Amino acid sequence: MASGKLLRQLIRSGVDGDDTGFRSISEALIAEERQKHHNLLANDLEKILYGSDSLSSSKSVAQLNLKQSIPVDKERGLPLLELKEPVRGLNEVVLGDTNRESIKRILKEYNREEILRSWGMRPVERVLFCGPPGCGKTISAEALAFELNRPLCIIRLDSVVSSYLGETSANLRKVFDFIQSSPVVALFDEFDALGKERADVAEHGELKRVVNTFLQMLDGFSGQSLIIAATNHEDILDSAIWRRFEDVLAFEYPTVAQIKNLLGLKLRGVRREFEYTKQVTGLFKNTSHADIERILKRAIKDMLLDGEEFLKLEHIQHALKNEKARKKSLTKSTRKTAAK
Repeated sequence: MASGKLLRQLIRSGVDGDDTGFRSISEALIAEERQKHHNLLANDLEKILYGSDSLSSSKSVAQLNLKQSIPVDKERGLPLLELKEPVRGLNEVVLGDTNRESIKRILKEYNREEILRSWGMRPVERVLFCGPPGCGKTISAEALAFELNRPLCIIRLDSVVSSYLGETSANLRKVFDFIQSSPVVALFDEFDALGKERADVAEHGELKRVVNTFLQMLDGFSGQSLIIAATNHEDILDSAIWRRFEDVLAFEYPTVAQIKNLLGLKLRGVRREFEYTKQVTGLFKNTSHADIERILKRAIKDMLLDGEEFLKLEHIQHALKNEKARKKSLTKSTRKTAAK
């Protein structure tokens, strides 16, 4: 919350019709909120003060220039990465205490980067996210990009991994050249496609060469980007991969307390007929963050389509039933595909 002194000055300048003073004090308020890392609030205040068109214009221009230089696969002409403007900050992510503190420490290292460099040190550059799907890995990468005011660069492994001999390594070189020259948060999602154990006898020689190439590029990386590798299958990663990452964050299914926080966050502004009791939170036991969000969205849609003003527990239960049916259908489909 802004200081009382600035708020008094702001109201006084508004009452007196002092436009110059009002803008100056508003800018001081925004700077104060950003210093507290309340970036979402600071961005909203900037939109109100300057208008959305002028917000972060320098950032928009920078991203436009980056998009013009996105590398592509030589044989197919497919883009090797996707640039996204992050829209969700750390206050939009429900995490365990350990992971939240780790992310805050990473942000602190970048916010005080000059101090580290004056001692010949650098902020953390390589972080590994591991754990079950839908448990917050991608949104945490987005939150880091948002808080650092950088584009989120998602490496498209479907484009990077090529069937042509040697082309995958060439694509990796293009990706690393890009993230080394442009300060971004680079997310290698489904990273196990690149970092499989080289001793696996089922894998062919080309993939082993790709792993070697990736390790060499990680070792030689000296850019300003933060590299995040995310995997749902950390058990199949090459043993040498783990040593290359300075930080490892393990994501898990949300606890009861985290489920309660997630419900409060996702149902913010929605009128409801129930409290977040153990009975309600227990409905989401062993359910991922992403699945909980999808269930709540379906429940809210049902409420709106039914013409209801309040979200009822019945809406949640019906959405849960649909989610179980969806997963059952997906499991059957996966089994049929594997059997072919």
